[in-house]
Amino acid sequence: MIYRLKQRWTAESGYREVLKIAFPLILSTASVSLQHFIDRVFLTWYSAEAIAASMPASLMSWTVICLFMGTAAYSGTFVAQYYGAKRMERIGPAVWQGIYIAVAMAVVALLCYPLADPVFALVGHAEGVQQMEVVYFKILLAGTPFIVISNAITGFFSGLGRTWTVMWINVIGTAVNLLLDYLLIFGYYGFPEMGIAGAAWATNAAQAGMAVLFFVLMIRPAYNREYHTLQGWRFEASLFRRLLRYGLPSGWQYLLEVFAFTAFIFMVGNIGLIELAASNIAFNINMLAFMPMFGLSAAVSILVGQHLGEDRPDLAEKATWSAYHMAFGFFSILGISYYMVPDLFIWPFAAQAEGGDFTPIQLLAANLLKFVAFYCLFDAGVMVFSGALKGAGDTRFVAIASISLSWSGMMLPSLLLLHYRQSIYWFWVTVTFYVTTLCLAFLWRFLRGRWKSMRVIEEAPPDLAVENSGAAGLAEAPVLLAEASNSLAAGE
Repeated sequence: MIYRLKQRWTAESGYREVLKIAFPLILSTASVSLQHFIDRVFLTWYSAEAIAASMPASLMSWTVICLFMGTAAYSGTFVAQYYGAKRMERIGPAVWQGIYIAVAMAVVALLCYPLADPVFALVGHAEGVQQMEVVYFKILLAGTPFIVISNAITGFFSGLGRTWTVMWINVIGTAVNLLLDYLLIFGYYGFPEMGIAGAAWATNAAQAGMAVLFFVLMIRPAYNREYHTLQGWRFEASLFRRLLRYGLPSGWQYLLEVFAFTAFIFMVGNIGLIELAASNIAFNINMLAFMPMFGLSAAVSILVGQHLGEDRPDLAEKATWSAYHMAFGFFSILGISYYMVPDLFIWPFAAQAEGGDFTPIQLLAANLLKFVAFYCLFDAGVMVFSGALKGAGDTRFVAIASISLSWSGMMLPSLLLLHYRQSIYWFWVTVTFYVTTLCLAFLWRFLRGRWKSMRVIEEAPPDLAVENSGAAGLAEAPVLLAEASNSLAAGE
């Protein structure tokens, strides 16, 4: 076993190659996860209404943005496949098509602003919670275009395999966000005490700074010369349409899946404040594990895209299984921890909360973490196999499976449970069922192998194909000469 693990570590598309790409992205998404976690902890310390309002309002903002964010982020798959195919001059234009999606995001944000009050009034949460939801949501809308821009440019660095740049920018953004959270929520060191509004403004400031930093680094002269990151700024209708063709299903997946979870949280909020706060805490604890796995999923997409661009589907498949082995091991350890010591994860929320008011929330959250302990094992498959399918361009199946199962397996059953006033535990059964069946659907699609013949980039022009084949022949010349020399020496 040890020998096989060592072989898998050093082999092409083995554990080391996957971690080389994935580790910075895991740290990057872990920093974002930590940011959200500490943000929620601060709001728990501030008031029970603030933590109860933060999750529904945050999910609503993600519902608005994720269609555009998911589409723009798919530029990373184009970058990876262009890079694998050695077509460097097409990389910059592909990223710019993703940046242009931020313009549409800004328009939608303006249209959503006046709808905040009636939408949250329709949900029917307690008046104090509802007011905070509206404030938080409206402020977050202002930062949505910066998130889209960051996701498009992240695709540039990730697609090239330069994931450490992505990590450091996300770490800087997280540090800025947490510092401003502390100052603006509680009003320390002369800053105004803004409560949940301060948390939203801290998020916006960090997102804007990250977008600017990503852009400045992308247009550096060295990158512009090789990848046309500045001279490729022009809008290309055919390339933009191809980005929409493959990226929109990914965006729709995020949109309707997040909308289903948003509706789920809203329905839980109609059961009671304790159930809503406990569910928010359980979901946020789960995000500490779930968000880092987005980094591994993105790494799988990059490796699959690069290897398919090289016409090496065998290496793409091997990289996917290497990632799955690591993801399943990670979630197994975490699931056991959630089940055995749930209070260890809940402790940061309880540290500064009022004891008598928080005790029932803590007890319920500990029980809900048992559901997380089970379904996180299937989350490993969801993240890895969906990343592989997206890296190949099979985004339509990923979207159809995610949307249909989230609605039929979680949202619609939850509506029935709400109508019949069932226990909160039955609501979490639907979440567990959804994650489990989604993992099995992605695994089935991956094993069928259709993704191996998919490509998102256009075929190279004939003259470029000849040039690349000639370059490959020159690269192989020393090897052929060496073989010929050895044959002569052996007298063959």
